[in-house]
Amino acid sequence: MKKLADKKEEQEELAQPSIIMMPSEEPKIAMRTIGLVGDVDEEKAGELIYGMLTLKEYGKIPHDPDVKTKNKKQLYEPFEFYLSTHGGSAPDMFAIYDVMRQVRKDCEIHTIGLGKVMSAGVLLLAAGTKGKRKIGKHCRVMIHSVLAGNEGPLHNLENEMNEIRWTQERYIKALIEETKMSQATINKLLQKHVNIYLSAEEAVKYGIADEVI
Repeated sequence: MKKLADKKEEQEELAQPSIIMMPSEEPKIAMRTIGLVGDVDEEKAGELIYGMLTLKEYGKIPHDPDVKTKNKKQLYEPFEFYLSTHGGSAPDMFAIYDVMRQVRKDCEIHTIGLGKVMSAGVLLLAAGTKGKRKIGKHCRVMIHSVLAGNEGPLHNLENEMNEIRWTQERYIKALIEETKMSQATINKLLQKHVNIYLSAEEAVKYGIADEVI
């Protein structure tokens, strides 16, 4: 009987969960990065908009009631937005741009252009927080007029041309707001009716970016 009792106790001991002390791990740092690689389209715009809003919300800095500050706005950790794109849809570009304008009011967006930043991508690079916009040394920037192709009855073509003019005007106005370029400078570039290519250094000169990396 004693042997059976001893065996039972041994089995109970083995059944107990063992506690293993693990060495303390380094705190994990969440990457606060989002990227646009490829054409600007509806799907990419949706991903970017959702990503930016999520990064902003999860970057909220806890309020410390013991710290007095003149800035009553809710503060957020900045995030990085990498771009390498030939451009794409103007309406989807404006959708991303309008979200960036709202987010950057209280959350810095650090834009980084790499490889190629063209057409719609130029405005998105420039829309980062001033002083926090970087561009790769070998990145090529390209600006051109709004492109469109239509066919059909004359009245439809005239209607579509009016829409193209509106898009072009809004694009130029946005570039003026986000860069050092004036209306005259942009008009001079676009009136050449060819793709205007800029080096990283020229992009900084025009205020599209702030620093070459």
